[in-house]
Amino acid sequence: MAKPILLTIDDELQVLNAIVRDLRARWGSEYRIVRAESGGEALKFVQEFKRRGDAVALFLVDQRMPGMTGTEFLIEARKLYPDARKVLLTAYADTEAAIQSINAIGLDHYLMKPWDPPEQNLYPVLDDLLSDWQATVELPYEGIRVYGTLWSPTSHTVKDFLSRNQIPYRWFDVEKDAEARELINRLQPDGHWLPVVILPDGETLIQPGNLALAEKVGMHTKASQPFYDLIIVGAGPAGLGAAVYGASEGLRTIMIEKEATGGQAGTSSRIENYLGFPNGLSGADLTRRAVTQARRFGAEILTAQEVVKIRVEDPYRYVLLSDGTELSCQALLIATGVTTRQLDAPGVERLTGAGVYYGATLTEAAYYRDEEVFIVGGANSAGQAAVFFARYARKVTILVRSTSLNKGMSHYLVEQIKAIENIEILTRAEVIEVCGQDKLEAVIVQNADTSDTRQLPAAAMFIFIGAVPHTALVADVLMCNKAGFIITGPDLLQNGRRPNGWKPKRDPFFLETSVPGIFAAGDVRDGSIKRVASSVGEGAIAVSLIHQYLRTV
Repeated sequence: MAKPILLTIDDELQVLNAIVRDLRARWGSEYRIVRAESGGEALKFVQEFKRRGDAVALFLVDQRMPGMTGTEFLIEARKLYPDARKVLLTAYADTEAAIQSINAIGLDHYLMKPWDPPEQNLYPVLDDLLSDWQATVELPYEGIRVYGTLWSPTSHTVKDFLSRNQIPYRWFDVEKDAEARELINRLQPDGHWLPVVILPDGETLIQPGNLALAEKVGMHTKASQPFYDLIIVGAGPAGLGAAVYGASEGLRTIMIEKEATGGQAGTSSRIENYLGFPNGLSGADLTRRAVTQARRFGAEILTAQEVVKIRVEDPYRYVLLSDGTELSCQALLIATGVTTRQLDAPGVERLTGAGVYYGATLTEAAYYRDEEVFIVGGANSAGQAAVFFARYARKVTILVRSTSLNKGMSHYLVEQIKAIENIEILTRAEVIEVCGQDKLEAVIVQNADTSDTRQLPAAAMFIFIGAVPHTALVADVLMCNKAGFIITGPDLLQNGRRPNGWKPKRDPFFLETSVPGIFAAGDVRDGSIKRVASSVGEGAIAVSLIHQYLRTV
């Protein structure tokens, strides 16, 4: 933790040096001693301390200074640090001004010059004030701070990125926190562009993109070399499984993820049917363990980098990143997974990120305590989200188009939901519109059998209505089905014939695509089983098949 600050100000250099000497002798190991030769200079320091989130314990200020008196400085400084202890250094002639300051600005003490010996005239007074400060003041948070509003889509994006990448931060809502609002007003006097991210070193980022944010918080965003044995695109369960097995078996392996490791599974509040964890585990825990394991074996993981294009130039495969970097490899694995299908209803696009969310954005759960929350969808991901949000919300309503949850959800999860009193299930229900000006206020639900509609108050709606594969980057290179899922293995054979342009004198391996040396695993693959365990298994199987492929080239 950074040391709290003792700020001393005097325009007489000899006096300033003496007070700094005495402060350091007594408190140098516990506090950072900062000096200034004028009130104006000191005020700039204080503004910078506040922006960086530093703690200031004491202002020790000379009263009689040109340009700004000590009292005038303290009037301004206490606006930023109202709890810092305030002490004036005065000459005998300034005693009356110091006494008036006790009432005017809450001055804690005044000291006559000279203060020698400090053991008698300085240290006992400041010891008492600093002891009182330590006992009553909560030290400021020293990590990453995010300032924004709950209803800001860009603020939600930053919070979600940090949370999913398991980077600690503290959230400040400028609509509810007056001190946070004042800080933003000082940083942006001509208008607010949110969110604002302030790093521990004081650097300020305004509306940062994922890549810029990742670089600033120390995430790995640049490849260490131009060529790898195996490049994995996507860091969900399939990609992580492949990274662990590829790196552990000696392949120079790099995994590239545009958002956060773990994929959709990483957002799950609880996975209870994963082998080996009888009490279940969260998607974040599974992701953290897998990432640590992959890195321990030597896998390289790039985050906030998007692969925008792939190309083939035998015997190598190439990926082009969004920053213009091109990497090459012997074998390529596509494990980009899927994203939630967009809900086509009036108001949804406008309020996305302002009460309407896709997937389980667990970062928002606590902000909807005692509110009405809706879950749209009937698969396991929707059920897991409903169970999680029921801990916070007054009521959780699941909207499902089928006649029951049993058609798309695991039995154990259905039974859990039935046992939770504040979860309601509406079957044959469809959202036809969402209402609200700047944030979600209500959803309009239609019954599919009767066409009756109801407008229900809602603070948040989380959507899980099917999957769309992330295959835009390979659509013109690999064979995909009509829905965009990548076709692999035996399914590539048409009447016993291999895909057009297929050169090897063998059939495609089980997870191999229509281009030799390019494999697909996990949810992005046509015919895959949409379960975490099967995706991890496919990642491991893909590595075994890649070894077979490498022996043939």
